[in-house]
Amino acid sequence: MADVSTEIRRAVDSGKVFFGSKKTEKEILTGKGKIVVMAKSIPVNVRERIEYLTELNQMPLIKFEGTAKELGEVCGKPFVISLMHVSDPGKSKLLSFIETQKKNAKEK
Repeated sequence: MADVSTEIRRAVDSGKVFFGSKKTEKEILTGKGKIVVMAKSIPVNVRERIEYLTELNQMPLIKFEGTAKELGEVCGKPFVISLMHVSDPGKSKLLSFIETQKKNAKEK
């Protein structure tokens, strides 16, 4: 399976994504989304709130291991991206990536 960076880029190119904490939080609260992607360098208070909301609404959360600048580069954008919400994954395999993560976590 391709790495998460490739699948994030594929979702940006072929699906429907939103960038930013306000829009992402709104989408989580309304239950419209499928996946949330969070950069490693996100402020602690935002990270804790998003982790809480995704867990509460049973929405998958991908913790991107790079910085917000690196996530912006992966998405092909000329700005930093700390948080993004995937409404439609398009041709990406992010949902199967999440299932693989869950399976690996259970085995440990």
